[in-house]
Amino acid sequence: MNPFQRLSSYLRETFAGMPREVAVLSAVAFAVAVGFGIVFPAIPLFAKEFGVSNTAAGAVVSVFALMRFLGAFPAGWLVNRVGERLILAIGIAIVGVSSALAGLSQNYWQLLGLRGIGGLGSAMFTVSAFALLLRVVAPDQRARASGAFQGGFLIGGITGPLFGAPLLAISPRLPFFIYAATLLVAGGIGLVFLAQSRLREREKEVGTLMPPTPLRTALASRAYWAGLTNNFATGWALFGLRGSLLPLFVVGTMGLGLGASWVGAGIFISALAQGVLLIPAGHASDTRGRRPSLILGASLLAATFLLLATVETTWSYVVAMIAFGVGSAYIGTSSNAVVGDVVKGRGGTAVAVYQMSSDLGAFAGPLLAGVLADSTSFGWAFAATAGVCVIGALTAVAMPETLDKTRPPSSPQNQPERAPDLE
Repeated sequence: MNPFQRLSSYLRETFAGMPREVAVLSAVAFAVAVGFGIVFPAIPLFAKEFGVSNTAAGAVVSVFALMRFLGAFPAGWLVNRVGERLILAIGIAIVGVSSALAGLSQNYWQLLGLRGIGGLGSAMFTVSAFALLLRVVAPDQRARASGAFQGGFLIGGITGPLFGAPLLAISPRLPFFIYAATLLVAGGIGLVFLAQSRLREREKEVGTLMPPTPLRTALASRAYWAGLTNNFATGWALFGLRGSLLPLFVVGTMGLGLGASWVGAGIFISALAQGVLLIPAGHASDTRGRRPSLILGASLLAATFLLLATVETTWSYVVAMIAFGVGSAYIGTSSNAVVGDVVKGRGGTAVAVYQMSSDLGAFAGPLLAGVLADSTSFGWAFAATAGVCVIGALTAVAMPETLDKTRPPSSPQNQPERAPDLE
């Protein structure tokens, strides 16, 4: 079997029995992530061309994350009132148009403002896409569907930088236009393949044909709080420290003679482990329960940072990065599924707050851990991160199991026939 046949077989197994919308949303996630991976290295370099300081150049990156955080709750409110697909399309359009205009910026303030507007669009896309994913899958498919969706982002995020470097060498403006083009592709995929989405039929089949779950109802659930806490830990560790403090630690402090190439190698190893295990981890969560998978994922992340705090050899660093990837696969798929269970597949504002918890972790983690690293050591910074993950594991221990094991398992045979969209 050649590599293409293996890939085709893997994709068929991944999406077997799941509605078409899961594959479509995963493809949209891939296209978005490819573009982001292309443009991300260009942002601070383009800002520096306007003669600003390093802090000001960094602010162009930070404003996107800040506006994503601030825009998530309004995006959830809009999802509850006008529907996921419309908000998804508008969000992608906002990011695409603002990115193209950012590439035409004539001064720093135009670039800063347009990136902020892009952050609002990104919040709309992320919240609506995840809310739609939870809405169309059966309860015992939520973790696997989340794994497929995350896999689209992960593979796209790895692929994007491969194309970004040559483009950046031509012009720091060019990646912005390519990013806009990939978003156009993502929007086109969504418009073509989600236009006839059979949401009402799917909701009848999987039991989500109901009003969105209010945020106050979700907040009354210990399981929802476990999801929030573990998503915060994921944002802190995976989206925060892995890209900020860990590279500084590997290159400047480990004392192993490792060069900058080991930073990329470590991130690739963890991403590979995460990608390979996303679907198996989702399957475990969908069959054995959310609680054990969530405990395992949070515990592995805690162990990763305890190991990094005491790492002395190259091999121990490699082992830590493998554990990082495995833990990320389990904690991500299971916490997503927990929230889907709590809101019963419907809950725009509850999903938005869940997304905000990850963004808050990604914002706070590098800052607080950086202060610890500067004032004490990297070891204490990593120990604090392990503590955040331990808190996540404890909330998972205290939560009730949310997977309904009494419900008959979903299969391709009991999927409904395609019907006209009634939304």
